[in-house]
This record gives sequence, structure tokens and C-alpha cells, in this order.
Amino acid sequence: MTQIVIFLLLILEFFSLVQGRVHFYDFVVREHNFTRLCETKSMLVVNDRFPGPEIRVHRGDKIYVNVQNQGSYGLTIHWHGIRQLRNPWSDGPEYITQCPIQPRTNFTYEVLLSKEEGTVWWHAHSDWTRASVHGAIVILPAVGTTFPFPKPDEDEVIIIASWYKGDLQARVDEAMEDNENLPHSDAYTINGQPGDLCPCSNEATYRRNVDYGKTYLLRIVNANIDADIFFAIAQHNFTVVGLDGAYIKPIDTTYIVLSPGQTMDVLLEANQVLGHYYMAGRHFSSENLAVVDFDHANVTAILEYNGNYTHPTSPVFPSNLPMYHDFVASLNFTNQIRSLAIPEYAVNVPLDNEITTRMFITTSMNSLYCEDSSSGCETKQISASVNNISWVNPSSDILQAYYRNISGVYSADFPDYPPSFYNFTDESYSIDTVLTVQGRKVKVLNYNESVEIVFQGTNVLDGSVNHPMHLHGYSFYVVGYGFGNYDNVTDPKGFNLVDPPEVNTFAVPKNGWLAIRFTANNPGVWFWHCHMERHLTWGMEAAFIVKNGDTIETSIRQPPSYMPPCKIPLDSSLNNFQEILLKKKNFQEITKKKVEYK
Repeated sequence: MTQIVIFLLLILEFFSLVQGRVHFYDFVVREHNFTRLCETKSMLVVNDRFPGPEIRVHRGDKIYVNVQNQGSYGLTIHWHGIRQLRNPWSDGPEYITQCPIQPRTNFTYEVLLSKEEGTVWWHAHSDWTRASVHGAIVILPAVGTTFPFPKPDEDEVIIIASWYKGDLQARVDEAMEDNENLPHSDAYTINGQPGDLCPCSNEATYRRNVDYGKTYLLRIVNANIDADIFFAIAQHNFTVVGLDGAYIKPIDTTYIVLSPGQTMDVLLEANQVLGHYYMAGRHFSSENLAVVDFDHANVTAILEYNGNYTHPTSPVFPSNLPMYHDFVASLNFTNQIRSLAIPEYAVNVPLDNEITTRMFITTSMNSLYCEDSSSGCETKQISASVNNISWVNPSSDILQAYYRNISGVYSADFPDYPPSFYNFTDESYSIDTVLTVQGRKVKVLNYNESVEIVFQGTNVLDGSVNHPMHLHGYSFYVVGYGFGNYDNVTDPKGFNLVDPPEVNTFAVPKNGWLAIRFTANNPGVWFWHCHMERHLTWGMEAAFIVKNGDTIETSIRQPPSYMPPCKIPLDSSLNNFQEILLKKKNFQEITKKKVEYK
């Protein structure tokens, strides 16, 4: 009998390892006081921490996160880089897959891991709340396996984020109301601290102690609202081994560059003279050289060797950190990224004869013209668009409307091509290319379609910059990118179909194009958008609806028993927040962060 019991326990243990382990987390979202840049302010965070708590799991595990909203307005959480197979209900983008978790309520997310391995992250997906509501997700190899590179001695999460003085949401709302530009950050942070090159920050600078001779795996997250970031450590080299929750061919480099939303796994050998060395990040601006109103602060942390030695008066600053407009440095790094492409981490990029849907999508800055009823005049407001459609959120979420066949929430006619073709990267443009329309148009894909999308950047309104495009529910293969107008005859001849990087976020180059491919084998409603918050706010986004397959295993899972409601009952205890919610709804549905166009 004892042997039978032991055998059954071993069988149960085996199946638990195969199916992955289950983890439970509680996220309490509320205001908490923080002091940075010589001022103390209250800021919305998770569990009183900035950045928020780390989630650490193994490949294939399942995570339940109970989010309790003790703040003053609704929000959602997105699990960036996790596919959520058949489970769009827990993906998180506001008004796409759910409505906000209202104050004094909670919602439990079920986060399903599949083949993700490495570093991804979580963040709020409501207005600009992700500036302070975010954290890392560390996905270790499956139990019984190991890394496809020498195992590091330790690992360390490095989150680079934006810091804003004052109440960020109030600043955004005020800019919307006054038709002014949206706020730029006042500093960047590494693990919550701006570093001792910023005012009133010296004593709180983040420090990481290391032992000479050890190898450290740095798990780096670019959680910035709008900034591409160069990152380096003085007198140390990197070996980049992972990007966006997937492994890549090792890249030996002295610096890296990350777009907003991207994550990288980087090996660091502590092999220099004992001392203190700056880790430093600097904004990489892809805007015109004439644009100077971005955040020029250099964020720093300190790499400090353990041991007995004379401490320097000041850490060494990385001389190899590229400057703000060093486009060549950015391109030289990006050109090296390739998938690992070994049997254990195979590449399954759709080939030319397998493509069933081809889309050509312009990413543009635009203008909307609207009539001001109070003054009887027309005003101009900046917007952004994909294929000349500027997204406007509905008042109820698209997933519910699709799943329950509710009409009037969205239209299923997102175009495969822009309304007109022109010299997309030319400095001149016509009024037809400037003006855009608002809408809620989605693209419907059949299950298992092979999709190719070419994103074409435009220079409309002299607004060409890098656009880091992020796709929910999927990772995609970057088969090519280039500059100028995409040529559908010559450019595909250079596509990488052997070891293209598999990512969830990748930048459309300034005045250039990006070609991606993926297989639509995850049914549901999946958001896609530029991960620069101002562009998302202005409307550079849309969604895919991927239909069910022919079996239960290829169909959307049934919704959980509770989803946050889209409308607050009149007798709700949340009545104190009605004015805030109505104001927020007005901004989302009537206009998208209005700015006067000059």
C-alpha cells in the first residue's frame, strides 16, 4: 500500500510539473507618497512600491493576480508579452478586452504562460497610469531544464521608467482641456530612483553590489512612457541573450537600446578593477534635430564591487553611452538581433507561399478638425492614425461585444491598405494626408491564417519618428525593415526567413518601414498599438479579432464568472466618483488628448 501511495504521489508530481505550477499574487492599487527631485507627491502604485512587485515563475506556469483598486479612478492591468492563449478575458487593455476595475472593487486575472521564457512585464493599461503602475515578470526555464547559455550566478531586474513632477493625470487632463502638448517626463528612473546626477537624489541612488568573477543576468525593462533608451555600464561589456521573453543569438556589445515596452536579458561579467561604476541611461530621440523639448536627464545607478579597496570620490561614467540623436548607434545594435533558431527554440515564420492575408498599414501623425460649439469656431487638434483611422475607445469593451454579438460597439472593416498612396516620407504633403477620421474599426482574421503586415512610417506634419508597435496575444517575426517607401517588389527579396527575431514590440524606423509575420492561432480580441503613450493617446491603434477554430481547443475560453461592469449602477457606492468617470469618458469618446496644431 505504501508503494502504491508513493507511486501515485510521483504521478501527481509529474503531471504538476508538466502542466506548470500555480502562483497567487495580491496587487493593491492605491496612492502612496514618494519624494523625488526635491518634492513629495502622492502617486498611484501597486503594494506601495515603485516599481511594483516582481512576479517570478517558470515557463508554462499559471498565475492568479487579484487586483484590488483602492485608488480614485478605474484602471486595468496588462500582462505585456504573455500570449494568454484562448484567454483574452485577462489580457487587460481598457475598453478592448474589459472595462476598468472601478474604485473599491477587485478583479482576479488568470495569466496563462505558454512558451514565454526570459523577462516580460506587467503594467496598467488605462490612460497614463502605466507610468507608475508596472513591474517585471521573470520567467525561468521550465522545471528540469536550464538556460541555452552558461547559467549566471545571479540575476537582477533593472526597470527604467519615467518620472513626472506633480500629479501626472492632472497634467494630462489639463493639457487635454487646454489644447496643449502632452507632458514630457522630468527625469528617468532606474528601479525607482533618478540617480545622483539629478537634484536631491544622491543619497537614494540605486546600487547593485557584485562580486568580482561572477556573471550576472540583467533583466532590463523599458517601462518609459515615450522614450527609447540607450543603456550602458562604464568599462563593462554586455552579452545580450534575450528579447521580449524569447532567446536570441548572443550579441556582444558595449551598449543596448530599448524601445518603450521592450525587455532584454543581458549577461554582465564582473571582471573589472574593484570600484564603483555608473549604470546609465539616456534618451534616444528619433525626432528631428530641431526638436529639443525632450527629457535630457541622464539616469544613473551604481554598480559597486564588494571587497576592500579605496572607494573613488565619484563612480566612472560610461564613455560609450551614445548621444541623444545617435541614429547610427541605434541601428548598428538593432541590426544584430536574430532568433536563437535551434531545435529547442525553433523558428516557425510563415513562408511566402503560406501567407493568406497581407496588410499595408501607415503610421501617421494627423490633424482632426472639430467645431467648438461654445465659440462657434473650428479648432485643430493633433491626432495619430493607422491607415488614416484614429482610434476612439467605446463605452463598453469590444471583447464582450464580439463574444455576445452586441452591435454598435465596433465595425469589422479595418482596411488592409491606406486610402491613398503617396510619397510617404516626403517633407511635403497634401491636406488629404493630414486629415484623418476617428473610428473603432477592427480587422477580422480566420483561425490559423498566416499574416504579413508592412507598417509604413510617414512624414505627415513633419512627424516621422520611431513607432514601437506592440501586438497583444502574440509574438511576431520581424522579417525585414528599412528606410524610405516600402517597395513590394525589391524589399521582400531581403527578408530574413531563417532566424528573424520573434518579439512582441518592435519599432517602425523613422521615415521607414517594418515587415512582420505571424500565424493567427490564438482566438480572441487582440489590441495592437504604438507603445509611445502620446501616440496611443492620439489614436495610433486598432485591434484584431481572430475567429475560433473548429474545436474547443482552438476556441476562446468561456468568460470568467465576473468581469468588471462597463456602467456603474446609480445606487452604487461609487457615486462619489461619477463626476470623475463621466469626465474621463467624455475625454475618451469625444476627443483624444486635444492639442492645438501650430
